[in-house]
Amino acid sequence: MTTPAIAIIGGGPCGLTLARLLECKGIDYTVFERDASANSNRAGGSLDIHAHTGQHALREGGLIDEFKKYARYEDAVMSLADKHGKKVFEMGQGRDDPEIDRAELRQILLDAVPKDKIKWGHVLQSVAVGEDKRPVIRFSNGTEISSFKLVVGADGAWSKVRSVITQATPKYSSKTYLESRIGLENPLYQTVASNVGAGSSLAIGSGKLIVTQRQGNGSYRIYFGFEIPENYYRDGTVNLQDIEATRRWLLTNFYADWSEEYQDFIRHATDFRAWPLYSLATEDMGWKSVPGFTLAGDAAHVSIPNGEGVNLAMADSLTLANKIEEHGLEDLDKAVQEYEADMFPRGISSICDGKRWAEVMYSDDPQAFVKLITSLMPDE
Repeated sequence: MTTPAIAIIGGGPCGLTLARLLECKGIDYTVFERDASANSNRAGGSLDIHAHTGQHALREGGLIDEFKKYARYEDAVMSLADKHGKKVFEMGQGRDDPEIDRAELRQILLDAVPKDKIKWGHVLQSVAVGEDKRPVIRFSNGTEISSFKLVVGADGAWSKVRSVITQATPKYSSKTYLESRIGLENPLYQTVASNVGAGSSLAIGSGKLIVTQRQGNGSYRIYFGFEIPENYYRDGTVNLQDIEATRRWLLTNFYADWSEEYQDFIRHATDFRAWPLYSLATEDMGWKSVPGFTLAGDAAHVSIPNGEGVNLAMADSLTLANKIEEHGLEDLDKAVQEYEADMFPRGISSICDGKRWAEVMYSDDPQAFVKLITSLMPDE
């Protein structure tokens, strides 16, 4: 057996989209994924998949009909309120940006990739350029491979592949989400379902926010957003495993002046998980191509969440696959150079958008968010 020319590091939506597209084009590859198996319980909420990016990539991969079986078009709606619960804006009715659970999207992609082309339990340890100028990849299980022509880092915000291409690293934005859940069995569930309903609800005030998002099984994920020091969760100040203490901490330090409705969200929230928000800088885009390596998705241009992350990752995968097909395996360097030239402006735009979104979401005035959203809407 011969080694494929292309190694994809990371089996999330980005890496698996690239794998599926290469499969359709008859280009061989191997995906290396850190999870032990396809059944690993990876964290991740609901994703909105946009028509001209994420859906376009799925269509090119022959998966759009399968996607539509799980896509929730009714959950494309979003409402905006102030910290007192007064609704000030609604949008999304009829929008072609349906939601799908991350786990469902990943499974659609997994089912479309031959099982023998995914190597589970491969945690990337390091990457390097070998004496023969080819990539060398080493995994924590002791595996070392130096026969690939191209290594694609689809390994997320803290990509190890990135280190061989650029010294850029994501910087903390000073903002964080604390993710939690209201499950179907939660005593507050019916109240949340009645108040939020389909889609998402965003509340803004006092430099903080609360995002409530319906999931595929009808439960809700809640994201509490505020500013804290980077190492706050690591220094023992708050123990997220102590649910009652975490609830008191949120109510006392961040949401004491919010309405009872939102305070009840906190009193009943469970399964707290920290999500500090990091971003690369626009100056980090535009590196000189390194033969044998490239990046896609968050590994290339992680930003503060702006609704585009998974969509841009899938668009990256489509562009890269098309360039590889155009130039062939004998001219992968040219394919990567043209792909990166196409990807950099996309990354810069996403990083800028993330900063703009954060400015209005972590503000005192919900109307600032309304102005931003309406400015982005296409003219009728």
